[in-house]
This record gives sequence, structure tokens and C-alpha cells, in this order.
Amino acid sequence: MYFAALLARTEDGWEASDTELDDVETLADLADLARQAAVDDDTVVAFIEQEGAWFGVVRVDGEEDPRVFVSNAAAASRSSYGAMLTDELTGSDEEAPEDLDDLTNLDGTEDGEPEGAEDDTEAAADDPVPAGPLGDVDLLDDLGVTGKDLLTFDSNGDALGEIADALGCTDVLEAVR
Repeated sequence: MYFAALLARTEDGWEASDTELDDVETLADLADLARQAAVDDDTVVAFIEQEGAWFGVVRVDGEEDPRVFVSNAAAASRSSYGAMLTDELTGSDEEAPEDLDDLTNLDGTEDGEPEGAEDDTEAAADDPVPAGPLGDVDLLDDLGVTGKDLLTFDSNGDALGEIADALGCTDVLEAVR
């Protein structure tokens, strides 16, 4: 079971809305959803949690690229919404070239490598997603949650509640839980 919420910063504090992720397939989709919830292009923080297994925080500031943190990348990568975040962080979401000319050089080998050379993309695909935290631990520094603090929040506890408490918006988050 997932929990997801968007917290939009306003002049008067934070506004929260619980959100459905049914139509969210990529980090870009989530960022667009966050931008729609923004007030005057201010900061929006998206919380995603899967029942004590992992939590993710995505920060969107206007049109800037989203910043992402996942508490347990290995656990998150085994779930649909978590994989959306970890794939972005590890670069696994990059599409393979569709044009055959892009796959092979004139000598008939991939990327012009000598025959028998290991393909770096295959080696990278074999690497497991790292266990533990992954992403930008400093994404909430200027909002009162240091990277050190973020790393201490426990996925098995109420990490999102603790983050909301540090941001000063516990009551707002609890209203949508």
C-alpha cells in the first residue's frame, strides 16, 4: 500500500493534498503534477511511502529539474513507484537507440569496441540498485531538514511525519493521511 502527498509552500505556510499516482509513470509526470499544485512557482515537496519498506521525497522548484531522495533504493526498485524514482537516479530509464546504425559501427561491433569486449551498458544493467539511501540528501537543507537528518529517518517508523514535523507542517500532512 502506498501513501503519496504533495506539500506546496505558500506565503502562509504549507498546503497539502493527497495525490493519486495512477496516471504517474515517470518522474517527469510526477514533477508536472507537483508544478500544478504549486503556488506562484514556489517549492512543492512530494512524499511517497510504501508501508515501512521505503520512502521517497521529490522536490520541485518551478521549472527546475526535480531533486529526488529515496531511503532504501533496493526496496524501492522492487515497486512500481519506487522504480520510477530509482531508475531516474541510476540512469536506468534511458532508452536504447532504435536505429540499428546507432547500435553497430562499420566494423560490426557495438560502439566500435574490439570483439569480445564487455559492453558497459550490460555490465551496468547487471549491477544491483544499491541497498540503502540514494539521491540528493541535501534537497531539504534550506527548509530545515539537513542531509544528516534525512539519513537518520527510519523507513519502518514515521519518517514522513518526522520530515513534516521538521518542515513545520505536521498538521497539514496529517489532514491528508
